[in-house]
Amino acid sequence: MRGLVVSINGILQYYGMKATNMTISFRHSAGFGKRIEYYIVGLMLKQGLDVYLPVVDDDAIDAVVKRPDGNFVEVQIKARSKECLFGDAALFASLRHDYRPNYWFVFYAERMDTMWIMSSREFIDIAHQNKQGKNSGSRTVWFNGKNTRTLTEHVKPQFVKFVATDFNRIMRENPDF
Repeated sequence: MRGLVVSINGILQYYGMKATNMTISFRHSAGFGKRIEYYIVGLMLKQGLDVYLPVVDDDAIDAVVKRPDGNFVEVQIKARSKECLFGDAALFASLRHDYRPNYWFVFYAERMDTMWIMSSREFIDIAHQNKQGKNSGSRTVWFNGKNTRTLTEHVKPQFVKFVATDFNRIMRENPDF
């Protein structure tokens, strides 16, 4: 058994990991996005939305919501952990996305406990698109600013209009206008 432990520790050391931290940090990072997806879906259900979850997430759809008018919209949920670097609480980078009709984004920053909702079109309009390099074509949106004197993060003024405490936009607004 000792030989097995030495081999595992050797492999971990080769990849720059430590066995003592691996389980917690890996489990946190690997499962964080899925946990927040379920958290957001739980809030949707609590507010009375009809939410359907795809079995496989291979088309950037985390939830499908049936609106009161009977139409369905697709929702992509993105989240940032409170463990990210100071100043990056609401930095969502390297997102591959082209315009999609009937499509909403829900962004959530855990440290700021803030949610932003925007349509596919709004996201494309406000996100920076990388023009070159390995992430060419991907988009980035940075919802927060920071105050290094007070060590606080805040919503940038141009993004306040997207801050949401409920899902009324998804339920009532047309994402394509």
